[in-house]
Amino acid sequence: MTGASRGIGRAIALRAVRDGRRVVGVARTLESLEAVAAESKGASGSFHAKACDVGDGAALTALVEGVNSEFGRLDILVNNAGITRDGLVLRMSDEDWDDVLRVNLTSAFVSCRTATRAMMRGKFGRIVNIGSVSGIMGNAGQSNYAAAKAGLIGFTKSIAREFASKGITANVVAPGFIETDMTGALGPAIKEAVLPQIPMRRFGSSEDIAGAVAYLASEEAAYITGQVLVVDGGMAM
Repeated sequence: MTGASRGIGRAIALRAVRDGRRVVGVARTLESLEAVAAESKGASGSFHAKACDVGDGAALTALVEGVNSEFGRLDILVNNAGITRDGLVLRMSDEDWDDVLRVNLTSAFVSCRTATRAMMRGKFGRIVNIGSVSGIMGNAGQSNYAAAKAGLIGFTKSIAREFASKGITANVVAPGFIETDMTGALGPAIKEAVLPQIPMRRFGSSEDIAGAVAYLASEEAAYITGQVLVVDGGMAM
């Protein structure tokens, strides 16, 4: 899984290790994964750290191929890596647009293109892409991010159709406002403005997202594909 070093990604990785899975966690640096590796010790599964800039397509392709070669199979792919470069459209640079699309959307295309080859050989696969309610509702100041996440939904539905007959499912988990370092930096004024939009009147936790991913990656979800599971306390209803 990509983006495994903190926040939602960290929670997904640790949940999977506790569930007995062998997890390969990917982040830009190995140092950023040290805390996750330490916390995973003693769990029934195992955690293996790999460093990669997912915005580098060639490096990401080599990583996925290497994981399949090293461990003999690749059953589950979670694309969680993402960045933000917020700004109004009139002030957004080409670089800010391109960077967000490359990391948040193109990296999922690259990893899925590579991973599905291994999954087809094993006649089994679970792909879970982490989207956002921004990709469903839009969000002022996040046109690049919303476009990437909306694109991720369309991409996931398309590959779900392409690979359904091969025993491979593909779904999206779309978080709303989740308590992470990113939302923690928003400040009290923004939080107070957002909370009334959430029927449950609270932000979610990273563990809420990890639970949704664990379900979609499980045998219980074998007949679910091409779906968007929104985990947002009712905000996008």
